[in-house]
Amino acid sequence: MKDPLLFTPGPLTTSATVKAAMQHDVGSRDTDFIELVAGIRAELLRIAGVSREQGYEAVLMQGSGTFGLESVISSVIPPEGRFVVLANGAYGERMAAIAERLGISTRLARWPENESPDPASVQHLIEEEPAATHVAIVRCETTTGILNPIDEITHIVKAAGREFIVDAMSSFGGVPIDLNKLEIDYVISSPNKCLESVPGFSFVLARRAVLETTKDCARSVSLDLFAQWEGLERNGQFRFTPPTHALLAFARALEELREEGGVSARAARYRANHEALRTGMRELGFAEYLPEERQSNIITAFRYPDDPNFQFEDFYQHLRARGFVIYPGKLSRANCFRIGTIGRMNEQNVRDLVAAIGRYARLKPSYVSATI
Repeated sequence: MKDPLLFTPGPLTTSATVKAAMQHDVGSRDTDFIELVAGIRAELLRIAGVSREQGYEAVLMQGSGTFGLESVISSVIPPEGRFVVLANGAYGERMAAIAERLGISTRLARWPENESPDPASVQHLIEEEPAATHVAIVRCETTTGILNPIDEITHIVKAAGREFIVDAMSSFGGVPIDLNKLEIDYVISSPNKCLESVPGFSFVLARRAVLETTKDCARSVSLDLFAQWEGLERNGQFRFTPPTHALLAFARALEELREEGGVSARAARYRANHEALRTGMRELGFAEYLPEERQSNIITAFRYPDDPNFQFEDFYQHLRARGFVIYPGKLSRANCFRIGTIGRMNEQNVRDLVAAIGRYARLKPSYVSATI
């Protein structure tokens, strides 16, 4: 049976060659596997515009992206620290929830889901929080697809002498980032987003100088970021069983990123996918939730049609039966569904999805009149 196309923010559609890379068994302590892990770590730094020589480290952590986030939050904020989260969606809220569960002193600063934290407000907020040691934000908040202005915010946070944590889960590999310029302290992401690989682990890019100060700070054994880095440095091995097959797939996915022309080329493909989606959906009468200037090319939230008969589950199943998987909404104040434009797909795949949505609309007379 042919796999559906995943118009989601991840896990997403992967290439046949990435999937094929997992059809091998490898020993977790084997020399070849240790070299593969070392190559992955170096390549992740290169994608971010830095290297070990410039004082950055890449740490791989078993589990989903949220495990990586919890690893950082639980490992780097000291007992007397205070955590400020700049949130405009569910994933920013999740970072605050993690910190609060861990007993970390936390301030959750909220912005509307269709707005980004503005630099002036962030500056004022940090001045109000002299005890704050760490500040965090989601770069691309997949609740809506909004892209937050981390360049300006990074400068504000660093000028105030605070450590900065960026959730780059849905943007790394699809939106350029230059850590050499920004000097963000911790960047967290995972393979199964713009890097177009499979789930199984996350990774953290960290400034070595700040990471070295976190020894014995972790509130968890398995998620101890410093200990994980120390283990990788000592013998190139994970402390606990690594996701060997996912790492084989990821090594191939990184090769395919290079073959495509790097992050800039991939970003251009995603931009073309997004433009094809936006054009097609507008022609069908759908309204985007975000204003155009705040929208990323990663995932787009569309408002439900103004029709009480519209049922998302029926809409979803119609598309799923035709080989397209989309995402439900996650907004607190608006009824939306979401369509991702990342993964191993192109403009024609997007146009095929839009055509299927158009056919669904024609099957629903009241829906058509309310939408078009």
